[in-house]
Amino acid sequence: MVTSRGQDFLDFVLDQLADLKAVTTRRMFGAIGLYQAETFFAIIDDGRLYFVTNEATREAYTSRGMKPFQYAPGKFIHTYYEVPVDVLEDDRALCEWARAAVGAQGARKRKKPVRTRTQRPQERKKPVRRAPARGRTSKARARKGKKTR
Repeated sequence: MVTSRGQDFLDFVLDQLADLKAVTTRRMFGAIGLYQAETFFAIIDDGRLYFVTNEATREAYTSRGMKPFQYAPGKFIHTYYEVPVDVLEDDRALCEWARAAVGAQGARKRKKPVRTRTQRPQERKKPVRRAPARGRTSKARARKGKKTR
């Protein structure tokens, strides 16, 4: 459930991103995800906005001292970084950073190889299980030194 303070922040962020077309939100694990069309590019959690980054865009965040998204004590997602306050307050700058985040997420999606049926690893055949023998077999008795019938 989003508190009134959280809703106010969400409304502010969406207002700042008004020039970015087709932005929608979805609740997720106590936070809010921001999407442009079908591309998930941002997280709002605890009154903070985090954009997805990649190798090319991450430096802009780390050089300003921004931290990665922390979803639990000591647990981080190092692809999402907090947006600096000065960027958050400037709607044009925020839209530029959001477009870069959408591009970074799009690049991450393209990187994953598409597996076709011929590329799938061969399935191992399961060994045939046989029913356990009842009593000892003649070979087992012979090993024990007993006569076989």
